[in-house]
Amino acid sequence: MRTRNSSRFIPLVIAISVVVGILIGTFYAKHFSGNRLGIINSSSNKLNALLRIVDDQYVDTVNMTDLVEKAMPQILAELDPHSTYIPAKDLENVNSELEGSFSGIGIQFTIQDDTIHVNSVIQGGPSEKVGLMAGDRIVSVNDTSFVGKKVTNDVAMRTLKGPKGTQVKLGVKRMTEKDILKFNITRGDIPQNTIDATYMLNNKFGYIQISKFGRTTHVELLNAIAILSHKNCQGLVIDLRGNTGGYMEAAIRMVNEFLPQGKLIVYTQGRKYPRTDEFANGTGSCQKMPIVVLVDEGSASASEIFAGAIQDNDRGMIIGRRSFGKGLVQQPIDFSDGSAIRLTIARYYTPSGRCIQRHYESGKDQNYEMDWLTRYEHGEFFSRDSIKLDEKLRYSTGLGRPVYGGGGIMPDLFVPQDTTGVSSYLTSVLNKGLTIQFTFQYTDRNRDQMSQYEDEGTLLTYLRHQNLVEQFVRYADSKGIKRRNILIQKSHKLLERNIYGNIIYNMLGKEAYIKYFNNSDTTVKKAIEILKKGEAFPKAPAVVKQPTKKNEGKKKRTAQANSVKENPVLRLYAKVSFC
Repeated sequence: MRTRNSSRFIPLVIAISVVVGILIGTFYAKHFSGNRLGIINSSSNKLNALLRIVDDQYVDTVNMTDLVEKAMPQILAELDPHSTYIPAKDLENVNSELEGSFSGIGIQFTIQDDTIHVNSVIQGGPSEKVGLMAGDRIVSVNDTSFVGKKVTNDVAMRTLKGPKGTQVKLGVKRMTEKDILKFNITRGDIPQNTIDATYMLNNKFGYIQISKFGRTTHVELLNAIAILSHKNCQGLVIDLRGNTGGYMEAAIRMVNEFLPQGKLIVYTQGRKYPRTDEFANGTGSCQKMPIVVLVDEGSASASEIFAGAIQDNDRGMIIGRRSFGKGLVQQPIDFSDGSAIRLTIARYYTPSGRCIQRHYESGKDQNYEMDWLTRYEHGEFFSRDSIKLDEKLRYSTGLGRPVYGGGGIMPDLFVPQDTTGVSSYLTSVLNKGLTIQFTFQYTDRNRDQMSQYEDEGTLLTYLRHQNLVEQFVRYADSKGIKRRNILIQKSHKLLERNIYGNIIYNMLGKEAYIKYFNNSDTTVKKAIEILKKGEAFPKAPAVVKQPTKKNEGKKKRTAQANSVKENPVLRLYAKVSFC
């Protein structure tokens, strides 16, 4: 009996011995190992241990918070170009671009001569309610001078934005007033639209320009479609040029408006994320409307999801230049200190099965970000033939049209840039920002006179009688760019376009500016031509016979005839910020 009872306690004795052994081992490891780390079971433990050692033993005092803030972007950069770290101080601004609103005073501004200049006051916003006006200069904030080198764009944004309901006191210099004006402004919610222009190109076809895919973009699209439908729109141009993307969910909801039920929009897949397919649900408002989508090297991410779904489902024509080539999906992950990361968790694939992510080398994002320059140098902006497509990554649309993965969306109709009119004089004045400075000052001096013109057409008629190119040349000369008559003559039309466009933007806003440039935009004109001819719905490719020597020359001439040149759209209006 005694032996049987004793055997019951053997497992307990063994367990206690193991625990005591671990405790003793840990004690000796901590107190007698000197600077040795002992056994580190994983790389994450090694990283934590490194930070503890630096904090404990480094020769000088180290700000560990700063060290971690600097290390985080470097670690993520070793993964891929799109996994990023966002410090707490920047997170609100980053999110507000896509969330559709922010809290501020409701102005659009630029910084000229170390002073905040109010470009426009947002209708219905806090600043309009107290009487702030376009052309005002903010010279003090909360009774403290706010001019000089310290007034950067970031500082101005942080100072003027703030929680809803809080107040800020502004001192404002107005051209028509002798004394400084004082305004107490209570910050409020400011809407931030992601659709910059909605209007009819002619009596049949509408145009929508989308700058980002944000939280409110789908609702904005529905409103835009309703406006154009009310004007009897019979075909649509969706302009995604320069649209760097945003929320994938927004792109999916928007494509759904154009696809019939059951069509695949996109699918995603990652190591920890099984394949997820997104299909059109058949509730779209424009399932049969002819559509043309414009893209270029600045169209990325959600823009490519939209364009890829339209192209692979043979739903519309894609016109422009090869898109950026971002096929990675990021998930936002927030930290308790207010910072966050955007971690790549999957790749997305267009309906044909292609991933359009272009090649990258981990830890070398500078080369990746400068890819547009490489494309430019290789002639890709000017000739489709300079783009080498990988036949191993060839896929087919529903109708059997060939499409390619591995580097962006290749448009159905390529529209190269045209360098006609570009000169060293034009390049110099643009690089120095002189057209922006001149047009801002001209607008300021002549705001009252130009305010009587309510649309870009009437304002343009007025501007054409002001000899603005000559005025600008004299201004540029005063800033160190000497008059070069032959080069000025060569670039005269482009100078005119930039000067007129910037003034229209300053006086009437972005939509009027876009309308003005689109009137001479070759890509937009080509889109209208496609719609007029009824060619917006792609057709199955004809069976191609092997060319004989006799018809090879004819084929080459036909290809050259189908090449359409795009005039350079130098959309370089002053960078504006909202607060």
